[in-house]
Amino acid sequence: MPALKLFGRKWLVSSDDLVFPGIFELVFRFVWLVLLSLATASYLPSTWQCEHGGVFVRVYLIGVLAVLVCNLLLLLPIINRSAQGSIVDTQARRLVAPLLTIKILLLVPEVGWNVMGTMWVFCDYVRCDGEAFTTSVTEGLVLFNWVLLALALFGLAVVFDPLGSASFDEQEAPLETLRHRKLARLWLRRLQWTFCWMRRDKHGDDAFFHLANFFSSLFRSTDTVPSDYVAAFILLRVRQKRETRELRRLQLLEQQPKYTLDVRKVMADAPSWMTLELGHHFLKLAMAAYTWPFVMYRFPFSGLAKLSTNMTCCSCLRPKSTMIREDNCCLCNLAGVKYLSTVAEEDILFASFRNRIFEMPYYVMADHKTGNIVIVIRGSISMRDIFTDINAGAEKFEADGLPPNSMAHRGMAIGAQYIKTDLEDLGVLTKAFGLYPHYRLAITGHSLGAGVGVLLGCLLRSKYPELHVYALCPPAGVLSREAARYTEEFTFSLGVGDDFVMRLSVDSAEDMRTTLHHVLEATRLPKYRVMLNGFGYAIFGVPASDLETTWKNDSTNPSAPGLLPLLHKVPEPTVWSEESVLARDVPARRFSRIRLFTPGRILHITHRKRSKAEKLSGGGGSKYAMRWAIAEEFMHLAMMPRMLLDHLPENVEKVLAAILQEQQELEYNHFHHLP
Repeated sequence: MPALKLFGRKWLVSSDDLVFPGIFELVFRFVWLVLLSLATASYLPSTWQCEHGGVFVRVYLIGVLAVLVCNLLLLLPIINRSAQGSIVDTQARRLVAPLLTIKILLLVPEVGWNVMGTMWVFCDYVRCDGEAFTTSVTEGLVLFNWVLLALALFGLAVVFDPLGSASFDEQEAPLETLRHRKLARLWLRRLQWTFCWMRRDKHGDDAFFHLANFFSSLFRSTDTVPSDYVAAFILLRVRQKRETRELRRLQLLEQQPKYTLDVRKVMADAPSWMTLELGHHFLKLAMAAYTWPFVMYRFPFSGLAKLSTNMTCCSCLRPKSTMIREDNCCLCNLAGVKYLSTVAEEDILFASFRNRIFEMPYYVMADHKTGNIVIVIRGSISMRDIFTDINAGAEKFEADGLPPNSMAHRGMAIGAQYIKTDLEDLGVLTKAFGLYPHYRLAITGHSLGAGVGVLLGCLLRSKYPELHVYALCPPAGVLSREAARYTEEFTFSLGVGDDFVMRLSVDSAEDMRTTLHHVLEATRLPKYRVMLNGFGYAIFGVPASDLETTWKNDSTNPSAPGLLPLLHKVPEPTVWSEESVLARDVPARRFSRIRLFTPGRILHITHRKRSKAEKLSGGGGSKYAMRWAIAEEFMHLAMMPRMLLDHLPENVEKVLAAILQEQQELEYNHFHHLP
């Protein structure tokens, strides 16, 4: 950071990215220099007796040695200069660009000498009795140089920035507007070429267009390269741990809302349909929507055997059921649903496994345990689902009961409307309630399925006023604030720990971009040190010493009494004003104009560390604590070790199962100790 300027253009690489590649090349070239020096010393005198090509061989050997020495003499200062200064201190690395230019120009004679080596060892141009050692070394060196040249060309292609030398006519439009247009067109081409098979989808081109605009808005006006973001995520983890320590030192953590171990206390004011038992039950149904891929993921060796008992071989040769849509020949998706949900096939009233952009698989079943007709929507598992997820701009969303001018996640809103239209056209719910007239309607899903389920609930609630939605680990940016409050009447949202999807939205991505730039400017370490530290953090955690030594002095010392070092954001107050935040943030934003929030009434469960007293006594109580949270608490992304693990449905299921088991044991012990 910033991007390296070379040959009159910018590249997607920085002057401090050459340490590790340089060391790699230095070691290999030094090894070849030693081997070729030994070969030359033993073979050079005999070249005077060659029948033909002795001069050719001598010129090649001496020339290759000279090229190797020149490369080594250039690599040493390149590595040294690239390792100097902090990430934003380009002045300390000002010599990297000219040195690298000379190094690249040296490729021309190197290619020429490598052609000579190829003619010697692989052609009949030279007729000379050679030693086996010399011949082997030369063959290996020639092949190595060709591979190194191919890697160099591949590296140049990877770091090539198509806009690196683009010129803009500022009289036609403002510079940033023109750059945004060009960058959006570039992202659109990239998406269309990379995911060309998705263009056949009805919404494919539309999704690419909106996604290209989002990426252009997110990355424009930044002079960063990919490695900067890797380093920034490592530094962000250090910063967050340091802030937590400072909050604890100032006793501010005690002022935060308390988590409790008492499930009955937490659920005391919740309605009867909003329980952990039902949350656990509907999570199992939501997991079943992931069908056979989830079975194979959970049971890689025995999954096929588990599915085989529920599969229907050669079903494509039999009359097709109108209640199963777009499954494969052996109905593997339906087999996965039956195995994971343990639901009888006759209770699966309809299942659609069609997967397109904005069109996700779902199934409808009769749940006799809870007396509900349940719509279960699958979460993200394919690239089409990812495209639906990241088409996350705010779009107007209308449904009976919603506040005026409500906004919703664009991809999820289209997906919810697709399922609603599908159900109405096929008459699925009408037939289901005809079979079970006394049942109520419930909707559930995990991740993307949770967000789509909430929006579908908004669309169907006018017709089914008693419906309930069980949203497991819903994304952060689903509905505008007042609309999200409205969903608290019928939606039970449940999340665990540091789940990053529950904090992922356009707003949090834009905030994260700003935060990453802040930590890059605040660090005093060179990038290679940050990368090495990151490997250590992944294995051993972040040591306390690094919390202080990572940052510049002016970034770690408070500028005013009571101001936390590196804590440039004031903690969100409990009473939150959307208008004040938008008034402050909108001028700095380029893509989002409306903040979207987590829907429903949110029960947040966190992992609990045992206290010193509990460890000494050998007890400890529950491993988990919980409380009712508000949507504003999930507006910022955080780099935590369990941010991905806490989103996986099998881990969420284990947490709920453990809490319910603990609750049963407590009730059992309490009952048997009554006088």
